Amino acid sequence: MTEPRRTHEVEVKFDVEVDIAVPDWTRVPGIATVGAAERRALDAVYLDTADAELGRSGYALRRRTGGPDAGWHVKGPRVGAGREELGWPLGDGGIAEAPAPVRAAIAHITDEPLSPLARIRNDRIAYDLLDTEGGVVAEFVDDHVTARDERAGVDRAWREWEIELGPAAPEDHEPLFAAIGEIARAAGASDASSDSKLARALGL
Repeated sequence: MTEPRRTHEVEVKFDVEVDIAVPDWTRVPGIATVGAAERRALDAVYLDTADAELGRSGYALRRRTGGPDAGWHVKGPRVGAGREELGWPLGDGGIAEAPAPVRAAIAHITDEPLSPLARIRNDRIAYDLLDTEGGVVAEFVDDHVTARDERAGVDRAWREWEIELGPAAPEDHEPLFAAIGEIARAAGASDASSDSKLARALGL
């Protein structure tokens, strides 16, 4: 459990009302087909120090169950178009104490005790957006989110769409995101009001 899984997330997000239908993503140039829907029940607890040292440094730490990447995750600050995420398996413990490799990954920021910051539960429906050869250009997820700011005792709920680049994405992804944005807005979506689910859960 020492070597983390590393991914570089490049994504675009939209706020969506509950009654808006998912558009036909094959209208996006480069998207030939849309894969089958996969439903995921995600439950994440985000942790931080008492004075939010991680958040103030641009980092987020969570323990999430459900979905293909269940485990401990450390997200770094945004660099250019995306953020680096480190991931470790769930292990045998709960949220009471982050495993040693996770603590080591944030040691340059803090060694202070961690406690729950927010809990985010997400009813997600995920689809692969595929090119003509079956490569995953992007993953589209339709998220129905319920969140609790654990420290303020405030509950929030919303729906959002998220499109994250996949291994078959073009090197220049800006035209792809522009086309996705045009179709999403035509369907009734709007640009995301928060940079992340955690920020929105905290009312930021």
